Amino acid sequence: MRGGGPRQTPDPRQRGAAGLHQHQHLHPFAGNAGRTGSAGQGRDRDDVAKRSAGGARRPAGRHLGRRAVPGQRRGRLRHRHLADRRWRHHHRPAPQLGPRHAGDVRRPAADGRRRAAGVIPIEGRVPTRTAAFAGLGSVAYGIKDNGFSTFLLLFYNQVLGMDARLVSLALLIALVFDGLVDPLVGHVSDRTRTRFGRRLPFLYLAPIPLGIAWVLLWSPTGAPSFATLLVSAILVRGLVAACEVPSAALVAEISRDYDERTRLTRFRFVFAWGGGLLMLLLAYGVFLPNAMLAREGYRAFGIAGAILMAGCVLGSAVGLHRTIAGWPPQQTAPGKGLLGSLGEIRESFSHPACLVVMAGIACAMTSQGITFALSNYLYLYVWRFTPTALQIFPVVLFGSVIGASLLAGPAQRRWGKAGAVAATAPLGMLFWVGPLLLRYFDLWAADGSTPALVAMFVCTLLANTFTVTSSIALWSMVADVVEASEEQTGRRSEGTLSAGAFLASKCATGLGIFAAGLLLSYAQLQPNARPDAVPALVIDKLSFAYAVCTALLAIATATIALRFPIDRAAHEARLALLDKLAQSDPDAGGLHP
Repeated sequence: MRGGGPRQTPDPRQRGAAGLHQHQHLHPFAGNAGRTGSAGQGRDRDDVAKRSAGGARRPAGRHLGRRAVPGQRRGRLRHRHLADRRWRHHHRPAPQLGPRHAGDVRRPAADGRRRAAGVIPIEGRVPTRTAAFAGLGSVAYGIKDNGFSTFLLLFYNQVLGMDARLVSLALLIALVFDGLVDPLVGHVSDRTRTRFGRRLPFLYLAPIPLGIAWVLLWSPTGAPSFATLLVSAILVRGLVAACEVPSAALVAEISRDYDERTRLTRFRFVFAWGGGLLMLLLAYGVFLPNAMLAREGYRAFGIAGAILMAGCVLGSAVGLHRTIAGWPPQQTAPGKGLLGSLGEIRESFSHPACLVVMAGIACAMTSQGITFALSNYLYLYVWRFTPTALQIFPVVLFGSVIGASLLAGPAQRRWGKAGAVAATAPLGMLFWVGPLLLRYFDLWAADGSTPALVAMFVCTLLANTFTVTSSIALWSMVADVVEASEEQTGRRSEGTLSAGAFLASKCATGLGIFAAGLLLSYAQLQPNARPDAVPALVIDKLSFAYAVCTALLAIATATIALRFPIDRAAHEARLALLDKLAQSDPDAGGLHP
């Protein structure tokens, strides 16, 4: 009775109807739960009678002749206590249902204990161990970027003797292919359903072929050819995409929290930069210490990189297996043809928030492409770095990445993600451009002197700290677009949206390298020029052109970021809405990946 009446103890056989999960009444498997006991834990009337008579309680579902409960799946259980060691059938309970974002969805095992079938998304703070393993997979991307941008052209042109134009053409074609394959990899991973979930199959299958392709790229057999380089470069880029796109998509899957997604992105940046800079240090200090043109040194460079790339991606997969295996539990929609898949990719990319963040990443990465392409020219002809300074410089860069990982959290909490980009991108530009302006007005120490090098290291540390902080915030925005796109399209597209960000990044990096060539042409810097023989006018023109481009792109990045429509309040309100829809209708179209 309601009110003050005595509370009645329900009959054990009726307990299931009152104890159903909040959505289990919608599940066809739960139709007879009231007759058999609680959902997934029913008892026969014979068992109830035996308990009431003082008899021993028999394990649920482990006796023969029992009538199957609708929704229960037949399994096999070996009874160790039987002398004949026979295999006998038992009935496992139907899986427990929960809302789309219920977090740790678990189902009882045969022995009654609860077993995780994937524990994401994680509510609250993500364990550091999980965040570290999620970031570890980005090492392969950092090593690939470092090798392609720093050593590959030099190796095939100067060491193997290929025409530089053919090498550049092969790398350009491979880059175009990479930009096309990224969205396809992301879309396929979004629609993959296996016992290991969506992302783990890629992280388990791609690393070993990637390592082999990386070794072949740096150890070509016979005379080098355009076709060999093209195929090797395409294989490496495609396999890196198969590792990196699913790995990046995990940021949005592991956590829905506004701040934790930035924390996960910080780990990814630290590992990506760390992997690339580690290979740079090994190249300068171990494999190519005194002979940048030694073919054997590049072979060792390739083998070491392959081991590190494959090992880190596999280590990331193993470390995350218990956390992400089996997620998501929902079945995918019926397969679509190529045109249908391309339509879904276009629909995901056309979301306004996605367009804004892709444009911001494009501006930031164009600036980075110009900086990376011109860095050796600036170090050699403007700042006159010594060999010792060149060996110290990677350590300075890694220190700036650590600083950015520490700064990103407080900056985001103070200004939000868009505000953090708007604040730190111009600051980074200021410390990149400031030394060039001070040098132009004779307010800088003499080129190549110890005070000038120390001051340049400090400015580089600060500039890259602020620049990487803005990049972390930008890439963290990609994860927040997932729920906005889900609300609009009815699909979760973590992989597709991450691939869109990579597409913008790679196209912009290529544009930055192209722009750097135009700046060198504008400055009229001659090939093979000695640093002490370059006219001051050439150095000033190069410095001025670089400063103007960097400043304009930083301002554009900040301006675009401020147009990002998702702040903390909007993100949390959207999560609450999606959860409410999931609780009212677990089959709602907007709740399925």
